[in-house]
Amino acid sequence: MSTLLNTLALPTAEEVALARESGRALSAYLQTRAETQQIEILDDQGASHPVCIPVSALRLLVDVLTEIGDGNAVSIIPIHAELTTQDAANVLNVSRPYLVQLLERGEISFHKVGTHRRVRYQDVINYKTRIDNDRSHALDALAEQAQAFKMGYE
Repeated sequence: MSTLLNTLALPTAEEVALARESGRALSAYLQTRAETQQIEILDDQGASHPVCIPVSALRLLVDVLTEIGDGNAVSIIPIHAELTTQDAANVLNVSRPYLVQLLERGEISFHKVGTHRRVRYQDVINYKTRIDNDRSHALDALAEQAQAFKMGYE
């Protein structure tokens, strides 16, 4: 089962407002030294049900609410997750055929389940970090050349 959603709907104005409000309220409880926090959930009849959650999960919930409060759609992927080639291509914002070329050239490791390729999420992120760093170094080198040749960048 894939945890990436193929179509993420943007939050409504009501959801954005509610996410901002609840994110602010919950963030006050992140400064605790406790490892867990207890929250209450109200059911349809108004009965309260206490739920104990790790503070790390509460931080993640506040991050999700912050993103929704900014009007962004959110998707959560476990770090150890295995992705289909389409899901991995979506993470990198490339086409699936291009991703398959990267896999076949050995730039991202993968394994097969039957006839289907599977890619670890962490391997996709490592590749993305590596190419982002390469791009940054190339841009720095170009900027240095432009300054050395006095091309108007001061």
